Amino acid sequence: MEYKKILGKRIKRASVIAQYGSLDAALEAGAFPNMVDATLSELLVLGLLRQNVRTYFTVFGHGSTEIGEVLRIYSQAGLLNVFGIHNEIEASHAAAALNWVMHEKAAVVTSIGPGAFQALAASLVPASNSIGVWYLFGDETTQDEGFNMQQIPKHEQFLFPRMLETMGSGYSLQEPWSLSTALRRGLNKVNHPYHAGPFYLSMPMNTQPLIMHGYNLRELPCGTVPDLGAAVGDYKQAVEWIQNSQSVLIKVGGGGHNASREIIRLADLSDAVCVLTPIATGIVPYEHPRCMGVGGSKGSICGNFAMENADLLITIGTRAVCQSDCSRTGYPKVRKVININANLGDALHYQDTLALWGDASATLQELNTWLGKSTSRNSLAPSDWFKSCQQKKVEWEAYKQERFDHPTLKDSFWGKEVLTQPAAIKTALDWAADKNVVNIFDAGDVQANGFQIAADKNPGKTFTDTGASYMGFAVSSILATAAKKDSPYFLAFSGDGSFLMNPQVLVDGIEYGAKGCILIFDNNRMGAITGLQIDQYGEQFATWHDRSIDYLQMAKSMPGVLAVSVGSSPAELKKALDEAFAHAGLSVIHIPVYFGTDPLGSLGVFGRWNVGNWVEKTQQLRHQIGL
Repeated sequence: MEYKKILGKRIKRASVIAQYGSLDAALEAGAFPNMVDATLSELLVLGLLRQNVRTYFTVFGHGSTEIGEVLRIYSQAGLLNVFGIHNEIEASHAAAALNWVMHEKAAVVTSIGPGAFQALAASLVPASNSIGVWYLFGDETTQDEGFNMQQIPKHEQFLFPRMLETMGSGYSLQEPWSLSTALRRGLNKVNHPYHAGPFYLSMPMNTQPLIMHGYNLRELPCGTVPDLGAAVGDYKQAVEWIQNSQSVLIKVGGGGHNASREIIRLADLSDAVCVLTPIATGIVPYEHPRCMGVGGSKGSICGNFAMENADLLITIGTRAVCQSDCSRTGYPKVRKVININANLGDALHYQDTLALWGDASATLQELNTWLGKSTSRNSLAPSDWFKSCQQKKVEWEAYKQERFDHPTLKDSFWGKEVLTQPAAIKTALDWAADKNVVNIFDAGDVQANGFQIAADKNPGKTFTDTGASYMGFAVSSILATAAKKDSPYFLAFSGDGSFLMNPQVLVDGIEYGAKGCILIFDNNRMGAITGLQIDQYGEQFATWHDRSIDYLQMAKSMPGVLAVSVGSSPAELKKALDEAFAHAGLSVIHIPVYFGTDPLGSLGVFGRWNVGNWVEKTQQLRHQIGL
């Protein structure tokens, strides 16, 4: 009887909010009083609704049935989108992609024990790529029960919240009236303009259903985190360094997404060339003469040439991870760095750094103003530096074209001519550019080759998880398209190894109406690691299998999935892509690809990487350079 009263109030509140469009509008209209009696679980959902969190990816368990009941009522009222799916990792990836690509916040709801641990593991993606995601974890009760079902196997209470602290920001609702504090901290982390990330809210099972009498709904936090603005720094010194340098390199990371125009202006004023990180493609269009593409261990010939020969490095919005800067060995001639970054730690990553700690766009505007008042270097004839980089770009284009001109090779496993991975990726990316779709790359060789080929004209068209390199991210990301009616079409580039990490997305994608296509580049192995093993030790081990998996049959077992296998020509792949695009839902295209020693079958490695038996040599060089 008591729950019937609670249920009636929940249904009424949800109906009124739906009628007015938002909680704030309902309060302003006096549709119900500010002070209400409601459970902690409902007030939490209302608090997130006030922050415009309307999408939930859920795997309910015994620790989250209470909040699940609240979500049921509010979703039936049309206020929320709730997706009950089959894997916590998939849920986390979908939530991260929804924010990253479409700038819409989401929450992941799971339960105590294994569910929370799996979601926690997958939160590496938003933590590593500065993506705001809410995580709502059911937890053991606040009573001193010690060892509890599905929880950490120790008698100490509250161990899980302590583990969350190692990953990022979190809060445990041990005391229901601390809700507003928890929501405020979450708001500040998830909505942070420069260093967003996951926020973990632990929900003890006995606090979720507690009724909070006389809670003021206006106490639920809302608002935005203010911008940082332009850096306060020594712009005069920065100009002097630029003017006294012979070969200026600008390294652009994801933090430069709002600064395309200013970056190109800086490159012109300083006679610099630009090298991109994988998540920065399109910030400087690849076709721009000063763009050398992606640099690093899996970058371009021209990008790595620029890195190896520059004497001044200007970094913009990059964390400088090992594959991007080759563990600081990618710039052997650089002795001074101008580092523009909104994160102070990243701004001070290198030695001899002039750190400009601030918003990239605002800071670059200020720096360009200072440079514009000095002698403009781009008014001179093309420099030797610019011409040498241009020549390397010509060489790189010829190198790639040779592989595109030989799109198939005889493969020993498939026993026939099949597409090479570079040719298949090039075909798909060209098709994607014509259709204006979003490309998302999974970890591995597909990722590496993809960003050696990607030639975006604008930012926000190609994504990959370079922070955690989480296999299965691209595949799971497709589920994000179900959350918005106006979602772009997603094209997921995935190796067979990555696809097998989260194949259940086929079930969930069909269930909720995801729209996109999964490209499975099948070389019957985890190709990136097999390649590393062979390059380092001359042998492969436990990274491949000798059975052909029928991915078509797997996909076709899900009613509604269009499944196509392509043979050995770019034309056949284009035809399959057209067919997938015309399909009203989820598609899978299986692409057998070559794996072997023929150099035409890959795009190669041009930078240094600190893995395996290369680590010691790489680290010694790093210390010799001293950057």
